[in-house]
Amino acid sequence: MEFDVVIVGGGPAGLSAAIRLRQLSIESGHEVSVCVVEKGSEFGAHILSGACFEPRALNELLPNWKEDGAPLNTPVVEDQVYFLLNGEKKILTPHWAIPKPMHNDGNYIISLGNLVRWLATKAEELEVNLFPGFAASEILYHEDGSVKGVATGDMGIDRHGNQKPSFTPGYELHAKYTMFAEGCRGHLGKQLIKQFDLDRDKDPQHYGLGIKELWDIDPSKHKAGLVMHGAGWPLSESGSTGGWWLYHHENNQISVGLITDLSYHNPYVSPFDEMQRLKHHPVIKQYLEGGKRVSYGARAICKGGINSLPKFTFPGGMIVGDDAGFLNFSKIKGSHTAMKSGMLAAEATFEALKGGAEGKTELTSFTEKFKASWLYEELYNSRNFGPAMHRMGMFMGAAFNFIDQNWFGGKIPMTINDNKPDYATLDLAAQSRPMVYPKPDGKISFDKLSSVFLSNTNHEEEQPVHLQLKNADVPIKKNLPLYAEPARLYCPAGVYEVLENADGTKRFQINAQNCVHCKTCDIKDPAQNINWVVPEGGGGPNYPNM
Repeated sequence: MEFDVVIVGGGPAGLSAAIRLRQLSIESGHEVSVCVVEKGSEFGAHILSGACFEPRALNELLPNWKEDGAPLNTPVVEDQVYFLLNGEKKILTPHWAIPKPMHNDGNYIISLGNLVRWLATKAEELEVNLFPGFAASEILYHEDGSVKGVATGDMGIDRHGNQKPSFTPGYELHAKYTMFAEGCRGHLGKQLIKQFDLDRDKDPQHYGLGIKELWDIDPSKHKAGLVMHGAGWPLSESGSTGGWWLYHHENNQISVGLITDLSYHNPYVSPFDEMQRLKHHPVIKQYLEGGKRVSYGARAICKGGINSLPKFTFPGGMIVGDDAGFLNFSKIKGSHTAMKSGMLAAEATFEALKGGAEGKTELTSFTEKFKASWLYEELYNSRNFGPAMHRMGMFMGAAFNFIDQNWFGGKIPMTINDNKPDYATLDLAAQSRPMVYPKPDGKISFDKLSSVFLSNTNHEEEQPVHLQLKNADVPIKKNLPLYAEPARLYCPAGVYEVLENADGTKRFQINAQNCVHCKTCDIKDPAQNINWVVPEGGGGPNYPNM
């Protein structure tokens, strides 16, 4: 199938790019055909975010969003930031002491998945070709090495690679230009960065694992528009860093979540169990008691900022959104930045197509537009936020960021770099203190399997395993003795287990059916031995209202 532009990924970046392309096409009368391919069963199915949403890019893209029924119904009315000293004590940070990027005046508490579903309807109205349930599994190249498009995966292949009676071959989607907007740690984006050496002279990308739960709570405890953030306990006990949130949505719902920086050192850390422990702190438990957990999910986020941002153009295409790493970690927000990156990419692409471009070229004008935009300024002014926390620790890093953001507006005349990739930060198990986590009580805290059930995750079982080991011997021969096999702990879905055979030997088991597509294993594995590839289209989580 032939299109002018193929967009891989139907999240905020991909849909914003599609909408902007068609807007420009209609306004100018120059026809541009656009296709968006999305691996989730529907648009929004795989979208997971807090989300405290800044509408700046949406105001530019669709100025009449309020009249058109965009699901932004809960404006922020109050900000609270806590430091948790231990499992009981807390400090409420004075508003003046909070770094300015964390102020949420003018923002909205939303379901990002629902916003994406709405954006998909706007794209459809503009005659964008939308293909949900199709996973782009392969990059196609011209003979000269430029990107030609993508191929979607075959359906109906068994775990041994044989065709089942239900076999359906994939499609080749050819385009003059292909945009990759797969989200954090995109399967194809990772290949492109390596193929075109896009991260040369850049800091390695850094990541956090966000785990989120949605709760129905007692209406008497609900405060629509209240935004709560915090740091410290429980991650501080293991010397790890990260932060939590609790947002009061509409309809007596709250979302609560924990972001664990994947630069942590102790291989015995379990981000899932840290999240379950966090909920028992009185500052959070007060809202959950008497409530009901209704959804669960997990997703890695990019947090390297502009220091880790790769070159995002190459012959025949570009990387946008979190596939490249446009998230602003100082704000704990990436939706508006992802949307703006897609819009800028669309404008550069449209100008080239209108000028008669037939593809294969590199659209460096995208980079020029980025550097002239508020997106560049925002990311540049936040460049030190994450590295300061990593390099200086929680307290010194927080103090530096307060000075940098509140006194200098992000323009302090120095740049802190963080050149150690997250997979290389683990200490040896023999040098680390094992973590002891309390058993879940089934009311406030829960186990992994009951949590995965609430994510509505499903994969066609009789298909090739999409979590591939480059060397099947590594987990048992290297990771287990050296690092206590951290995959069994960092995975928030119970995908990885170390089991004992009848003869007393160990084996590494992959329960791919449980995978919620968070990508943590692909990021944190110390041997870089796990390669996450796309399963059949439509597989994975189906997040409602997340």
